[in-house]
Amino acid sequence: MAHIYFLAGAPSVGKSTTAHALAAQFQKSMHIPVDNLREMVVSGLLLPGGNWDQGLVEQLVLARESATQMAITYSKAGFTVVIDDFWDPNNRLLEYTHLFQEPNVHKILLFPSQQVAEERNLKRSGSGEVSEYIAGGIRAVYENLQTDVANLELQGWIVADTSNKTTEATVNHILMQVGEL
Repeated sequence: MAHIYFLAGAPSVGKSTTAHALAAQFQKSMHIPVDNLREMVVSGLLLPGGNWDQGLVEQLVLARESATQMAITYSKAGFTVVIDDFWDPNNRLLEYTHLFQEPNVHKILLFPSQQVAEERNLKRSGSGEVSEYIAGGIRAVYENLQTDVANLELQGWIVADTSNKTTEATVNHILMQVGEL
């Protein structure tokens, strides 16, 4: 089985950009952005926010189970797989328990300073309703992660402070941490 890289973090920290660039480093690779799987819901899509009702949880579980199965299937076929998903302060990504039991999985938390994440959000989204929605997600994730980061490192997560790193430097850092560089 080929390696599976799992990238998580707050909104606007560069998960999708980094995941795509990381996947591009391998001859056979696949990038699975979990947000894209969730957005395949045509009617009834629920977005994370202040209210995490049963419908939202169900949609997150379905998308994450689908990403897990896709990753394992493609990995068995020799593809390096890179998944990106947001850090879920409510469930702490428990839906990935099966994936994280695979021996070839590398868990990476992209963790720039909260200020950098907020600046990236403003640069990407501008001001307005979308930016405020994302800013709320950033605050929730950082409040949750402030106490969890050390614990995640003990659980084998690579915590990458990307505050002052380019995408290329972040990819190189990840590859160095897993012994691929």
